[in-house]
Amino acid sequence: MVTVGASARSGNGPTLSREGPQRQLDQQSPPEFWGRLVAAVFELPGVEEGHSQVSPASSRAVFLTQRIEELSPERSLAPGDRLEPVHLHGVHDTSVHLVLPSERGAELVQLGWAVPHQYAEFGTEFLIYGPRDEAELGIVIDIIRESLSFAEAES
Repeated sequence: MVTVGASARSGNGPTLSREGPQRQLDQQSPPEFWGRLVAAVFELPGVEEGHSQVSPASSRAVFLTQRIEELSPERSLAPGDRLEPVHLHGVHDTSVHLVLPSERGAELVQLGWAVPHQYAEFGTEFLIYGPRDEAELGIVIDIIRESLSFAEAES
């Protein structure tokens, strides 16, 4: 597993929309890396693809197969609905919205990998920038794994 805590993302962060929905306007993932990200995420054990309950139709929700309901609302992007800890935005955006413990999300913001979600209710919702190269692809996949673990953890 890549250790994100030890390395900052290179360069400045991308430009983001000021009005909803929150999206990445530049520095998008090259199509190859975005496709590989989508494929890798839906090959993870215990996940299935679906339509996001809160994001535009071009987004792909990542649902857990073993946990349908959230343990607490801060662990889902769609509190009160089916547990949706992650959704991947479309190819024209390539960013990812997900939930993480607030301290971990703040660390990723400090390291340049993330920004708080524009409509955060709990301080656990973050936008992760789309990967620009092979190294970033591995890091983003590992951050998504962290989110899934957070969403399904009992405590």
